[in-house]
Amino acid sequence: MKKIVSISLGTGDKDYEFATKFLGQDFHIRRFGTDRNLEKAADILVQWDKKADAIGLGNVKFPYDIGPEKLTQNHSEKLKKLTSQIKTPVVTGENLRRIGHERTLRHIQFKFGGNYFNNARVLFFSGMTHYTMAKVMSEYTDNLAFADPILENCISKILSSLKELEIYAKGFHDVLKWFPGTRLNASGLPLRRWNGYIMRKSVQKANIIVIPCYDFRKYAEKCPAEDLRGKTVISSTISDDRVQFLKEKGADVIIDTVPKLLESVVSVNVLEAMMITALEKSPDKVTDDDLSEIVGKQGTEPRMIYSSGRPGRVSRFAFVIHPLSQEHLKKDKTVEILSGLTPPVFLDVAEKIVSYAPPWIYSKVTGIKSPTGAEAEGWLIILGGTSEQMLSRSPEFTDKRLVQAAKLAKRLGAQIVGLGTFTRAVGDAGVTAANLADIPVTTGYSYTISGTLWAVADAVRRMGLIRGEKGKRLNARAMVIGASGTVGSVCCRLLSHAFEDVRMTGQDMAKLLALKASVLEETPDVRLSVSTQSDKYLPDMDVIIIAASEAGEALPDIMRVKSGCVIADMASSPVLFPEDVKKRPDVLVIESGEIELPGNPEMKNIGLPPKVAYPSLAETIVLALEGRFENFTTGRDIEWQKVREIYKTGLRHGMKLAAISGVNGVLTDEDIAKVRSLALEDRKRNSVRVKKQN
Repeated sequence: MKKIVSISLGTGDKDYEFATKFLGQDFHIRRFGTDRNLEKAADILVQWDKKADAIGLGNVKFPYDIGPEKLTQNHSEKLKKLTSQIKTPVVTGENLRRIGHERTLRHIQFKFGGNYFNNARVLFFSGMTHYTMAKVMSEYTDNLAFADPILENCISKILSSLKELEIYAKGFHDVLKWFPGTRLNASGLPLRRWNGYIMRKSVQKANIIVIPCYDFRKYAEKCPAEDLRGKTVISSTISDDRVQFLKEKGADVIIDTVPKLLESVVSVNVLEAMMITALEKSPDKVTDDDLSEIVGKQGTEPRMIYSSGRPGRVSRFAFVIHPLSQEHLKKDKTVEILSGLTPPVFLDVAEKIVSYAPPWIYSKVTGIKSPTGAEAEGWLIILGGTSEQMLSRSPEFTDKRLVQAAKLAKRLGAQIVGLGTFTRAVGDAGVTAANLADIPVTTGYSYTISGTLWAVADAVRRMGLIRGEKGKRLNARAMVIGASGTVGSVCCRLLSHAFEDVRMTGQDMAKLLALKASVLEETPDVRLSVSTQSDKYLPDMDVIIIAASEAGEALPDIMRVKSGCVIADMASSPVLFPEDVKKRPDVLVIESGEIELPGNPEMKNIGLPPKVAYPSLAETIVLALEGRFENFTTGRDIEWQKVREIYKTGLRHGMKLAAISGVNGVLTDEDIAKVRSLALEDRKRNSVRVKKQN
């Protein structure tokens, strides 16, 4: 039986002794804690020399991964002196620890679709110790921060990039040791408090905290429970007591970079000692490849411990909004107060000035949780330009600010950014922003179309004027005006799955005929008609979708529409206005369907009831919950498959139709009931009139 002895500079109250099997060989493992007493450690080392097959030294501060050779050696000089006369192989686990750092990150990134660490905000308590890990992490995110100056030299500085860490390690580190920060910190309460404040803000901003194994509790205790809640913590050799400690602190995910190759969690020095013994090689002959091969053969994945008890992740998004008008601008308290004290012209000036302002954070969004267990959080980023200001300027003006907003989103740690309704309508519908932004962009238009058609279906059901069997098409007539356009063609394809009779109208007969042939390939049993004249169909239609996008396209005369007809105005610019709708109280006109978010979302008021979001915002959230960080909807060529896909994906994540919006806001049950009642009365009168004529 192979004998492995671990001599730890840690406390002796965690000593253990057990037998196990590893790589087909029997091992006897024993730990001795020395309470940081080097003389005691030396005595035990001499005592077990030639009696153990390998000795591991635990709870030692590993050499830095980066910096001058002199600097990295300082931490191991005492160990070298201690082991120079020992014949038994002695290891610290440094090689296995370094391998574990890289292997763990790459494995997790791959396992979760290649985007787990994408754009994450990562705080390293010791970048010097974890430089290897930081280099790997830098392949996935630029949002790296290092607390070395504060924690090593009491200098009030957080390094904000890998390059800054490298400069610090190569030269600044030696310079900073002469800075009187340590003395000031020891005697100056203000500086100590200021450094504590900087550290706490850095922890609060981070999504992931990397804590050294050495002096783990001293580092971890710098994180108040309220600041660590919901975070991911990465460390090594995370024993059960450390897991419990982090759970009590509120950590959401705990990642151990040391593989759990035995039933119990043991230090990395023990595992490396077992490996070199099993390989029957001296430590200097064992390569990184040898160690990696052993870990790989064990088939052990990196340890990921979830406080909730089940796998989950919190994805991050951002969404760009803007004030629609001066009235929306006045929702800012400062603007509202000043507008009441100054002449009306003040708002005109403020509107122009704010349109040039850089994007800023309007609200943090939290509490979104899918039934699948996935979670999302994000930020609403506001552009100061009102709709009028955007229309009065070139598309490049808005595109430039959208790119600025995307850069802000990236700094915040968002993995995808969505564009609000009007920001996508100006310019090239997000194409430029997607090309120039460093994170994926979506306009949300796929879910906007889906949400509107969802609202149409719900309105038809609530009106109760069309009868249908579950699972079958409705025996009713639907018409799409502007069918050959991008939005219109998508609507035609989707409606052909829901209605038995679909009429498609537009300006270009050749395009309509090509669309008809394409739709019939997908749904050959639907009745399709095409025409360049929509008026002749109006009196017979149960549902009308207005998707007109070209100038001169024929628009419906609402006075000729059938009583009880449901109309969805999806044109690029509104076609039906409140004064038009008022003429026909027996017709239901819809502008969009709003989406209820899953979980208990919290954010500032965006003009909708609590938990409710615009479809474009909902699309961004759905993609975040799904972990699909890609340019999903950009440009004006909308793919109908994506409209259907985002709808189904939204259902899986608990999205619900929350409200139907009309030209005057959200339609209540009473509003819909009133339209239904008036439609029934009108139909009854028409029926009586027809009977009299016959």
